[in-house]
Amino acid sequence: MTVEISQEARGALEAVLLVADEPVPVPLLAQLLEIPATAVDDTCERLVGEYAAEGRGFTLARVAGGWRFQSTADQAPYVERFVLEGRSTRLSSAALETLAVVAYKQPVSRLQVAAIRGVNVDGVMRSLQQRGYIGEVGRDGGPGQAVMFGTTPLFLERLGLDSLSDLPPLGQFMPDPEVVEALEHGLRTGFDAGPEPATGDDAEG
Repeated sequence: MTVEISQEARGALEAVLLVADEPVPVPLLAQLLEIPATAVDDTCERLVGEYAAEGRGFTLARVAGGWRFQSTADQAPYVERFVLEGRSTRLSSAALETLAVVAYKQPVSRLQVAAIRGVNVDGVMRSLQQRGYIGEVGRDGGPGQAVMFGTTPLFLERLGLDSLSDLPPLGQFMPDPEVVEALEHGLRTGFDAGPEPATGDDAEG
């Protein structure tokens, strides 16, 4: 059942979200406005629909367990141009790969991430920590008690996710069984054919 709130509470909700620099948790909004938490979600959902119907360049989104204002997907090219103008804020490929490993394998140690990527990740991990995307979440119970890392609420916020369960399944990034079979067949065929005759410098060495 949809819960209606007063126009004053509705305006206060928009005002609080407008000045917030990060998603505001529903319980906090409910406490501030003195309305039920369900009324907060219902009102935000209605506002989302109204903004879309009016063709606004912004909307409300539930991310990292709270609500925030953000630009619509249609305006992304203009917002990106504004934000990135004269700045080099994009993550490198190495950082993105490392962040993906942490996101899907967490909690995970630095050595485990390095083993998966096959390279030293100390510098990249420090950079991701400094940016606030990953953080220490505990220690391994085994020998050495290695520090374990996981993603932060800021990570969810930047991706526009409400929780880690909203991450796309890894299966979406894996090739189909037919592709894997074809690759394996090709590798077996190449192996069975034996090494090619050495030529050039290889022949001499």
